[in-house]
Amino acid sequence: MKINKKVSEKGFTLVEIMIVVAIIGLLAAIAIPNLLRARMNSNESAMKYDLKAFSSANESYRAAQAVLAYAGSIANMTATTPPYIDNSWATNPKHGFTVTYSGATSTFGLQALKVSANDSQNDYCVDHTGTLFRAASGVTGPSTGCTGGTALNA
Repeated sequence: MKINKKVSEKGFTLVEIMIVVAIIGLLAAIAIPNLLRARMNSNESAMKYDLKAFSSANESYRAAQAVLAYAGSIANMTATTPPYIDNSWATNPKHGFTVTYSGATSTFGLQALKVSANDSQNDYCVDHTGTLFRAASGVTGPSTGCTGGTALNA
């Protein structure tokens, strides 16, 4: 009694699956560092934009006061109707940075320090002069304005 059973082979062999997994691993090893760098660049660009916007908003706040003075706190700028800045400034961290504000009558400073090296390469600060400062090892501020680092144009 002989049974001729034709077995239809379907599917992939173990070697074929291992080759596909190796190729996917190689592509991931190439792509992940580029994606992390893109995230860091995005965080830095967003923070620089937000710091410039904050500086402009604080100048507008100052101009609207009966006695010219910068906002004493971020809450002063979000509590007005309409607000000068949105409520996202009340959350820390913002774009991977810890934000610290110090305001007085004739000066203000807003410091943004990176939370970790995976979030950004630089720290930033903007003050009453409207100048944005960048430093890899930290910027001094914000109570007396910003010092240290490189002043960025516009």
